[in-house]
Amino acid sequence: MQEYSSDALVGTLVDNRYLIRSRLARGGMSTVYLATDRRLERDVALKVLHPHMAGDPQFLDRLGREAKAAARLSHPHVVGVLDQGEDGPLAYLVMEYIKGHTLRDVIKEKGALTPRLALALIDPVVEGLGAAHDAGLIHRDVKPENVLIADDGRIKIGDFGLARAVTTTTSTGALIGTVAYLSPELVMGRQADARSDLYSLGIMLYEMLTGRQPFEGDVPIQVAYQHVNSTVGPPSELVPGLAGELDELVQWCTANDPEKRPVDGYSLLSELRHIRTNLTDAELDLRPPAAAAAGAAASTPPAASSADAHTELLGGAQLPTEVIRRGSNPTTVLSGRARPGGYGPLATPAEPEAYGYPDDDGGEHAEPASKRALRKQDRDAEKARQRAAATPSRSLRPGNPRRRGLVWILVLVVAALLAAGAGWFFGMGPGSQGTIPQLANKTVAEAQQLLRTAGFDSTTRDVFDDDVAPGLVVGSEPQAGQVVRKFQPVSLAVSKGPQLFPLPELTGKPLDAAKTALNGAGMALGPVAETYNEDAKAGTVLAQKPAKGTPAKHGTPVALTVSKGPRPLPVPDVRGKEQGAAVAAVEAAGLKAVVAPEPVFDRNVPKGSVVGQDPATGNLTRGGTVTLTISKGPKLVEVPSFIGKQVSDARRQLEALGFEVRIENIFGGFFGTVREQDPKDTEAPEGSVVTLKVV
Repeated sequence: MQEYSSDALVGTLVDNRYLIRSRLARGGMSTVYLATDRRLERDVALKVLHPHMAGDPQFLDRLGREAKAAARLSHPHVVGVLDQGEDGPLAYLVMEYIKGHTLRDVIKEKGALTPRLALALIDPVVEGLGAAHDAGLIHRDVKPENVLIADDGRIKIGDFGLARAVTTTTSTGALIGTVAYLSPELVMGRQADARSDLYSLGIMLYEMLTGRQPFEGDVPIQVAYQHVNSTVGPPSELVPGLAGELDELVQWCTANDPEKRPVDGYSLLSELRHIRTNLTDAELDLRPPAAAAAGAAASTPPAASSADAHTELLGGAQLPTEVIRRGSNPTTVLSGRARPGGYGPLATPAEPEAYGYPDDDGGEHAEPASKRALRKQDRDAEKARQRAAATPSRSLRPGNPRRRGLVWILVLVVAALLAAGAGWFFGMGPGSQGTIPQLANKTVAEAQQLLRTAGFDSTTRDVFDDDVAPGLVVGSEPQAGQVVRKFQPVSLAVSKGPQLFPLPELTGKPLDAAKTALNGAGMALGPVAETYNEDAKAGTVLAQKPAKGTPAKHGTPVALTVSKGPRPLPVPDVRGKEQGAAVAAVEAAGLKAVVAPEPVFDRNVPKGSVVGQDPATGNLTRGGTVTLTISKGPKLVEVPSFIGKQVSDARRQLEALGFEVRIENIFGGFFGTVREQDPKDTEAPEGSVVTLKVV
């Protein structure tokens, strides 16, 4: 098959619909062009697959199924898949065109990013992955090149579905992925799930914070080997002063064992937003010179890193981007999950510690930071006590033995009192341990009473939540079931209900523009009803429900009523009718009758009646024009006399004048001569009868 160059395709029309205007990028599997959808008059990104892939029928069949699965995912932070098809030797995908740049461009330009900017850029990516994971899709090729940043600030992740189709149809069992971001299980040919995407995202966050990738090598296989056999170090090794929470976040995502990673995108989103809202401004804006230098060096990475700019083939099993069954993941989530729209980008999640970092013994949910800090305080106190006990002491003078005995008694009494006090404090008092009760979906008063009964003090904070009614407790920090000391305060997250956003104005817009507006506002498209409308052209939104400006939570379906254009009206047939009756019939049908300025002669239609109409049949829209042609009746023709002439000549000339000739023979008409004629030497209507008597 001939391979098409980018220059050859620019300016061509694909599938009689997509006009290619310029080439945007070229990768290992396809070339991406900027094209115009001539049917809907909008710009799109047209991904044309390389010929060696487009020639595989099994691959094209699977690509179609995966494109349909990706197209069903509608989320403001996921690039929409609009169409898929083939045009001769070309196989293509049509995607939403995002005018702007990629996260790779940001890293190349800025090097290491401040934590504030890194978390702000990665937040929508995690939310988009969470929506995909919730819909049963995994990406398998998360990398900066697939994070698109529009000129208006929108951030979207793209290229869902392509990797699955490629890896499932390669005859060599090759693995598709970008080696710098591949999870260990993909390198080893094992099954991928949502946690594989989060490993790649953790590598990407490491690169954003430090300006370089954690693993490098001269050839891709060296990098792949490190993914399996090495551990991603904390970013603070390259960026001194980086907050410990960011180290833990990166290492949580990049744990070699998938069981020690977040369960999916929404699980990670909750903790990421919690960290983002609890770091100080100094921690968020940290940008040491060393990190900036590392970022500058990262703009020209070694051979293996630069080779990873495109998705490539590595030896391995065929484990692609795929649809995963709900509930198939063995990792258990201990509490509710953050939802898009449940918290704004700077909001605090309801239960930020419901998804712990991996603990030392490999458990899935580790202790929260508060409990780790308390254990550290206990260890420090014990060390201080041991140092004090090891320090020798002596009296400055021998003193009275009796007095010394009293002193020892007092010391023992005080020690006993202190021991008793410590025993009470740690056994029954504020220092004793207690279990946080279940508080979700209870009123604040009920939750506070349960905590007081258990010996805890509490504070409250308001959060948005899509599922818990306003005024009820969403959860607590520490979370329910944890064992903590009673002097540790418990924070109650109280629901304010779902966060509401005003619905955009959709009426008057074309249907495609209305869908784009809904997508940008984070809303869903509801039922679409069509109706005829005399004033709006087809495809225009006539009404929406709920109405514009109505407060609604993200994901709310909006029903649309769309115009089918003016209602078609059948044209009545009024030919042969008298002019007045014909005009009335046309107007009664909702159309406009126009009489042609010139009437015509017609031997069959009486004068004043309709002899013709345009159009004669079919449909018109209301107010459409029907032109009526009126008959002047038959034309009057002068009838010459043929008496004394041969009947054959008389018949021929009379018929040429448009008359009907009737012959009456007298005595057999032996001579063939016209003896009498009626009428003669006068005018008669065209088509009338002229009688000839012949002898």
